[in-house]
Amino acid sequence: MCGITGIFDIQGQAPIDRGLLERMNQTQFHRGPDEGGVHLEPGVGLAHRRLSIIDLSSGQQPLFNEDDTVAVTYNGEIYNFPALTQTLKAAGHTFRTHCDTEVIVHAWEEWGEDCVRHFRGMFAFAVWDRNRQSLFLARDRLGIKPVYYAHLPNGQCIFASELKALMVHPDLPRSLDPRAVDEYFAYGYVPEPRTIYQGVHKLPPGHTLLLQRGRTPGEPREYWDVPFQPHAPMGEAQAMEELVERLREAVRIRLVAEVPLGAFLSGGVDSSAVVAMMAGLMDDPVKTCSIGFSDPRYDESAHAAQVAERYHTSHRQRQVDPDDFSLLDRLADLYDEPFADSSALPTYRVCELARQDVTVALSGDGGDETLAGYRRYRFHLQEERVRNHLPLGLRRPLFGTLGRIYPKLDQAPRMFRARATFQALARDAVEGYFNNIAVIRDEQRLKLYSPAFRRQLKGHTAVDVLRRHAARAPVEDPLSLVQYLDMKTYLPGDILTKVDRASMAHALEVRVPILDHPLVEWISGLPPSLKLRGGEGKYLLKKAMEPHLPNDILYRRKQGFAVPLDQWFRGPLKQRLQDTILGDRLQDAGLFEMSTLRHLVDAHVSGRRDYSAPLWSLFMFEAFLRRNEG
Repeated sequence: MCGITGIFDIQGQAPIDRGLLERMNQTQFHRGPDEGGVHLEPGVGLAHRRLSIIDLSSGQQPLFNEDDTVAVTYNGEIYNFPALTQTLKAAGHTFRTHCDTEVIVHAWEEWGEDCVRHFRGMFAFAVWDRNRQSLFLARDRLGIKPVYYAHLPNGQCIFASELKALMVHPDLPRSLDPRAVDEYFAYGYVPEPRTIYQGVHKLPPGHTLLLQRGRTPGEPREYWDVPFQPHAPMGEAQAMEELVERLREAVRIRLVAEVPLGAFLSGGVDSSAVVAMMAGLMDDPVKTCSIGFSDPRYDESAHAAQVAERYHTSHRQRQVDPDDFSLLDRLADLYDEPFADSSALPTYRVCELARQDVTVALSGDGGDETLAGYRRYRFHLQEERVRNHLPLGLRRPLFGTLGRIYPKLDQAPRMFRARATFQALARDAVEGYFNNIAVIRDEQRLKLYSPAFRRQLKGHTAVDVLRRHAARAPVEDPLSLVQYLDMKTYLPGDILTKVDRASMAHALEVRVPILDHPLVEWISGLPPSLKLRGGEGKYLLKKAMEPHLPNDILYRRKQGFAVPLDQWFRGPLKQRLQDTILGDRLQDAGLFEMSTLRHLVDAHVSGRRDYSAPLWSLFMFEAFLRRNEG
């Protein structure tokens, strides 16, 4: 993996400040500690940090074509680069290296903006074409690799792999976007294309952006979407066989590396399936690693060890202290924006552990979204059955009233927590799903905010993020719709962001075979009944993996990768929680109703309610403010 950054003068050819560009590049040293490169010419500056994976002796960036008119700075892996190299050589292109990077410059020359359609992999890159006087930004289909960009008042466009690089530029606006703040407290992250700052954007997954000198900047252009096109009818046995073959092939093409390679092994279905495929493809034992917890509610290490033993992997395990919250201040540095997924803590630790043995690790991320593994999908379908039997005009007053009067039972099993269900049933499908996934629901967020901040929002509602995607979703089936919404929001905004920053903090490349886009396309076309059946998520994958994995791995209750926030905030972090949430920084921000913050803290610390999720969101927002003071 690598880090990219650059400056492009859209209006003219003003000189680029080399020192500024080098400082921007240096903030991403962790993404590529092996070497760095800078290229300057009138009105253009490109920079790169490299983590060497393939063709270690060459492939330095920015990398040029043979006549030095096209340059690329690139982060990622293009797994089909050998075949593309042969195609491009046959078309008359001359190659000087054996790395995948060079494929990009020649593919740009050959196919222009459509070059991205030929790439199979994860990538974020910028191509400068001197003849066309254009800068072309691109991001992979699922959003595995990040790109941030901003148009500055002086006519420059700046871009980078991480927001911290843009923050070095003195002309970057630093005003918080009120809509992004609200979306953060709703989702626990800031969904694409927004960032926490006004005027700074994330390039959405599956999009490109073409900037041409002397022309007004246009909008990003989508080149791919999850198709959800049904296949020709096939039997379950045939689907199982094809799934295994496609997964095996997705794993196989990700085993190319000139550095040590291994895998994360949580003991869950997805990572275990990836390791099973790797073991059948590699001559040497797979290097695997996992994190264990002393609290059995969160510990999956015994299941990971079971898979490691079955496949004779070289397994490394680390026990994480249940009070391992020493990383709290580090998280704000890693993620640049507020980021409230507490599993970022163990994710950081497992990446730290993996880097002791390998430079590349394969993960099982993406299985829950593509194959319907989340329990919330099952609950959503149950609610949809009720919605389909009662019109919204009847449901809204009936269930809305029940949702207001029913007691809030945070500690009860979900079947008894009917208040949230009633609230969801009072809404349409998209609103109902949002109500189920929101970290802080609408009515709670409005109480959280100060009157002044509510006025700044001007009626903005965070559910509009989902509505925007739902309006153009290529699906009508209720399960496929919420999978699509997650693949557009939660997957890139939370899951992949978490893994990218945590792995890059340790100069570790993580490859994601389940998100191989031909595999994703094929899975999306399967009948929903092969993904969720009888309350069993990932049905087809589990059936297909029965010859490869024991049933107690495949069919045990999903645990997730969480930390005991509720206990931390009542125990070792109690004082810090009170000092942070009720301190001057959040009060001086002017965004919050302090009486609500006091209620959240008091009710949680006393044990009356579990407010750990909203408190953690506030905790991480305060860390963001603290990091960006001045």
